[in-house]
Amino acid sequence: MRVPDDAIDGVVSEAVCRGVRPEWQALGERIIEAMRAPYSILGHTLATGASIGMALVEPHSGEAADIMRCVDVALYRAKNEGRNRACMYDAAMDADLRQRKQLEQDLREAIEAGGLGLAFQPIVNPSGERVIAVEALCRWEHPVRGTIEPAEFIPIAEHSELVIPLGEWVLRQACREANAWPGVLLAVNVSPLQFRRPDFVQTVERILDETGFESSRLELELTESTLLGNVEEAQAAMRKLRARGVRFALDDFGTGYSSLLYLRTFPFHKLKIDRSFIGNIEGAVDAASIVHAIVSLGRGLGMQVTAEGVETAEQHLFLRAAGVHSLQGFRFGAPVPVSAISERLARQGETNPPKGAELAALVRLMQARQPRPRARSG
Repeated sequence: MRVPDDAIDGVVSEAVCRGVRPEWQALGERIIEAMRAPYSILGHTLATGASIGMALVEPHSGEAADIMRCVDVALYRAKNEGRNRACMYDAAMDADLRQRKQLEQDLREAIEAGGLGLAFQPIVNPSGERVIAVEALCRWEHPVRGTIEPAEFIPIAEHSELVIPLGEWVLRQACREANAWPGVLLAVNVSPLQFRRPDFVQTVERILDETGFESSRLELELTESTLLGNVEEAQAAMRKLRARGVRFALDDFGTGYSSLLYLRTFPFHKLKIDRSFIGNIEGAVDAASIVHAIVSLGRGLGMQVTAEGVETAEQHLFLRAAGVHSLQGFRFGAPVPVSAISERLARQGETNPPKGAELAALVRLMQARQPRPRARSG
């Protein structure tokens, strides 16, 4: 058995475990469960995980290199199915691996040739009437296969480290396009590999300078897994960008081990309640209670709270009453091209009444245009 950075490979003789394949699968799952348990080091609660690839082989059935290749194929499958999984090798995985490798090459070429696109999902105010932010999402129209869903190509990008140039392209392109929407916040997801790079801060600053995008309108979304590792370096990176005006949101809040610790340790502006809680608030008392608790926690810490995955009128009413600051989900709009966002914002500007200083300026203008009374002749 050899152990790389985040994975375990194992080879077991078929002769000693014939007929007990399910037992080895269960063993792998128990190992992962044990490794995922949180532990404390120097006052910090940490969590880890593992992906396990296994192969059952007959004695003297092949060269060691061939056997390890089978295990690596199983490991590749485990990591691409979402990590923290155990997979046993079978011959069908070879064809799947070849397809994934081809897709990886196609993705590399698409990044280099500008063959990707962006969609933007609106984020609205509590009433649902006004778009106040958008989230940038990557889209890929393959020249042969057609639309390839992010759930398929994003894991491939993360596994091959293509997520680094992909993430940089998304951030740059999103800033360029969102320049057309003054006053609207732009949310962009950041992968763990991106964030942990030593030049991450410099990359973000360079893109802001190149595009001329306002730092105060950029919100970078991080998940808890992004922050695992060197806490001091993560804090330093966030503080440097925050000093420039960049905002940070903790995405998928409530699904990890150390959320409360992260809120004390890292300078977040916003919490995004994971959609798994939103989908259950209508029929599960515990989910509704969790949402109320998260909103209260966020407000108590001076953070804004966004609810993701809002799909029904009932969910909307519940969340508005709970006190969330913004809402996102198909009830308020699916991810759409840049032109659709521009059209929606234009309509929004036409229908929203002027407020504050704009209203005062309009009153002064109307008064100035009124005809003055003629002086009476003596």
